[in-house]
Amino acid sequence: MKRIVNALNKLNWGKRAYAVLVLCATTAMALSAQTFTTLHSFDLTDGAYVVAGLVQATNGDLYGTTGSGGTNGSGTVFKITPNGTLTTLYSFCSQSNCTDGAGPNQLIQATNGDFYGTASSGGANGSGTIFKITPSATLTTLYSFCSQSGCLDGSGPYAGLVQATNGDFYGTTTGGGANPFGGDLGGTIFKITPSGTLTTLYSFCSQIGCADGQDPLWGLVQAPNGDFYGTTSNGGFSCAGPPGHGCGTIFKITPGGTLTTLFAFPLCSQSGCPDGFYDPTLVRATNGNFYGTTSNGGLPTSAGTVFKITPSGTLTTLYSFCAQINCTDGADPLAPLVQATDGDFYGTTCCGGVNGPYGTIFKITPSGTLATLYTFCSQTSCTDGDEPQAALVQATNGDFYGTTLEGGLSSACSGGCGTVFRLSLGLGPFVETQTTSGEVGAVVKILGTDLTGSTSVAFNGTEAVFTVVAPSLITTTVPAGATSGKVRVVTPSGTLSSNVPFRVLP
Repeated sequence: MKRIVNALNKLNWGKRAYAVLVLCATTAMALSAQTFTTLHSFDLTDGAYVVAGLVQATNGDLYGTTGSGGTNGSGTVFKITPNGTLTTLYSFCSQSNCTDGAGPNQLIQATNGDFYGTASSGGANGSGTIFKITPSATLTTLYSFCSQSGCLDGSGPYAGLVQATNGDFYGTTTGGGANPFGGDLGGTIFKITPSGTLTTLYSFCSQIGCADGQDPLWGLVQAPNGDFYGTTSNGGFSCAGPPGHGCGTIFKITPGGTLTTLFAFPLCSQSGCPDGFYDPTLVRATNGNFYGTTSNGGLPTSAGTVFKITPSGTLTTLYSFCAQINCTDGADPLAPLVQATDGDFYGTTCCGGVNGPYGTIFKITPSGTLATLYTFCSQTSCTDGDEPQAALVQATNGDFYGTTLEGGLSSACSGGCGTVFRLSLGLGPFVETQTTSGEVGAVVKILGTDLTGSTSVAFNGTEAVFTVVAPSLITTTVPAGATSGKVRVVTPSGTLSSNVPFRVLP
């Protein structure tokens, strides 16, 4: 799969590590008072090689996928409790000719309670699928890519979906589309309804030299104004090098399909490539700006960056990895960041760290101060995991959960089959609203921990009528007179606030 790091990555890491003789001006510090726990080691029969992150569901458990392994060797969907009990729900390629897909990616839980995702290959045409799977493990293939002549509808989705405020899902494919360029196709942005009707909104490489970008590897983020923001891993008008094989872009696209390129990463157009390049990721912060990573570029060793970009396209590089001797601060971040309840961002690098090219977990403030929280392969034979390539998720108990590509206890895979882990930093519990915006009267699900016995739910101070469905779930409606702000739930153990403000729509 495209995100899996090969041996060359590690070789390049080794060359960088010993080339760094000084620290970068941006400081990095180590943190203490934390607990790292390996919750599960995959053994191939229950999956292997995890490249996708986890999602916490309304029942309080975490759901995810493995890119390989399982009954048929083509990946799985699994459920894992916060304490580490794993259940395999589905093994891909269970149907003849893998018409149900192979190589699943990131899941999301939709407002109807089901999970939706993409598979990078398989399907009726061998070019990937979009699927739905219920919590009870019934899988439905909603769409097979390359259903149109010439793959005009796209092929090879590697990113998860996002459910928009209109209830439809939006996503990207890395290949296919209407614009062949240099023997390749630039990829697409699409919309699909919950019932499976797909509309291609944009085909990349629509501009000369793929100035609008090519190969969107990651998914989309919807902003409050309804527009979507995303990235391409290649292409862009400011990149030196072969046309159509540029350094990546950041774009905005309207729900109707009008695309604007906000920023194109330059390949060393500035001395030392301080802006970074290749495989940029994106997440929207509570301050309205976007934060992300690049897998290459940055000073002094081109080991990747963390950046901030405004909605209008002004980019600021906050941190360049491999700033410490031997890259003890990490190298090559491949996954999006997550903003936690403390306002800081948390992420992973697939390489670097004090133990060698095995990766790290880090925290970075909005202003760019980085702290390395954990270095993988801290245990003998990397039983704690190796090479994290997916984003972290902060569960409503306050802890972080994540996955690694390799490592773990099993010897069934060369280098280990991967792990699921938990990192506790002492951050308190919170509640999370499923959908972060809605009109007065809209149904809202509130996820949390130990919600039984709750006595109050308020939207920015306005009390709402609610029902405690389960210890992890409350249902409510946006009350009349509510205004945008935090949702607060009073439980027997105290008052919990939502991790992000809820926006009341007019």
